[in-house]
Amino acid sequence: MTSPAEPTGSTTPVTDTPPPTITTVAELRASGHRYRTVKQELRENLVRRLRSGEPSMPGMVGLQDTVIPEVERAVLAGHDFVLLGERGQGKTRLMRTLVGLLDEWTPVIDGSELNEHPFHPISVGSRARSAELGDELPVGWLHRDHRYAEKLATPDTSVGDLIGDVDPTKIAEGRHLGDPETVHYGLLPRGNRGIFGINELPDLAERIQVGLFNVLEERDIQIRGYALRLPLDLLVVASANPEDYTNRGRIITPLKDRFGAEIRTHYPTDTDADVDLVRQEAQLVAVVPEHLLRVIARLTHELRGSTSIDQRSGVSARFSIAASEAVAAAALRRGALVGEDDPVARIGDLAPALTTLRGKLEFEMGEEGREDEVLEHLLRMATAGVFRELTRGVDLSGLTERFADDLIVETGTLVPGRQLLDQIGTVRGLSALLDAAGINEDSVTPGQVAAAVEFALEGLYLSRRLSKESAGGNTIYGS
Repeated sequence: MTSPAEPTGSTTPVTDTPPPTITTVAELRASGHRYRTVKQELRENLVRRLRSGEPSMPGMVGLQDTVIPEVERAVLAGHDFVLLGERGQGKTRLMRTLVGLLDEWTPVIDGSELNEHPFHPISVGSRARSAELGDELPVGWLHRDHRYAEKLATPDTSVGDLIGDVDPTKIAEGRHLGDPETVHYGLLPRGNRGIFGINELPDLAERIQVGLFNVLEERDIQIRGYALRLPLDLLVVASANPEDYTNRGRIITPLKDRFGAEIRTHYPTDTDADVDLVRQEAQLVAVVPEHLLRVIARLTHELRGSTSIDQRSGVSARFSIAASEAVAAAALRRGALVGEDDPVARIGDLAPALTTLRGKLEFEMGEEGREDEVLEHLLRMATAGVFRELTRGVDLSGLTERFADDLIVETGTLVPGRQLLDQIGTVRGLSALLDAAGINEDSVTPGQVAAAVEFALEGLYLSRRLSKESAGGNTIYGS
């Protein structure tokens, strides 16, 4: 998934715009600044993007016509919402992408641990400072990357983690137990004036889920019976997997009722979207040609439709990303061992890479011991499908004619591209094959030509126009 800046782990905001120079409430008021809640801010900025034709949530591949409109409606309605879908469908990515709808810089009371707006202090300490300093109340500026907080819900998460608890250190300093200033705020209050994401919400113990009731409905918090009311200003977004409702845990009914929307996510519905996703997310250390990316995308779709795979668990988008990175690594390894300066991944690199990706798949119980066989079968189907799609109308007789005189071509994970091409020799109609494989002839390299030729050889074998044998870890194609 190139990823946006991760707001949760960043200490230095990624921005080209410096913060405003306003430093006091008087200056902020004189500038004409208008206080808006987080949901008003998100709504107005989203409407502005929609009117200008900009993508509202860039980078969300394959969801533009389905999930994104539902999220847009939830944001416009001011609803907290749950994203419900299998693993690897981009739920966390979508939650983090919402940050882009916030203002780049927002004013806060300087020194406030709850990011309080200078016009709207909510804690006892900030209200006291505001009353004492008046127009001289100091103003700081918070970048939107720092207005997103995220928590992975785990069974050991406590109310103190999310909401807050009494801070014994502050009591030891001399404050009395009923003083609101003795409270150590949890993640939710500290996410005030921003977006708070909860991953895997059903894993949160039911008694902890109850602690979210007031946050989602009354927009305040309760801590150990304190007479404390903090009108929090935030958008709460949660994620969950469908099987969690029955297997590991559940979202309790009163909490589900407090979310304004439940939005189902899904995997990309076509191979083009999967290819786009891999291009966007994969960190490739060598060239992976277009036809090979399409084979990986088709394989992922075959896995998602196979009765041998546990579809309740799903086949994550991370599978195709990892497969692309694995074949690129295989090409780089070949280049280092045999001296190729510009290594290019080939179709023969994919089958060995799949053995390391089995951990990303959940097979049905009846397939125990047949996992490799299932993967090999689906890989053949994917390769044959992409071969038929890309070479439809392409004359490959020039390649098959080379085998008429009992030509034998040996390839493998450590066979250099030039060595493969030397075995083939001159091939009539090679430019049409390169074009079908998505290779630009103007900047073609021997490695790219070898990748296209090996793909064609495998496709001709799968269409029963060539023979194929394995010997010493290499593959031999013949007539």
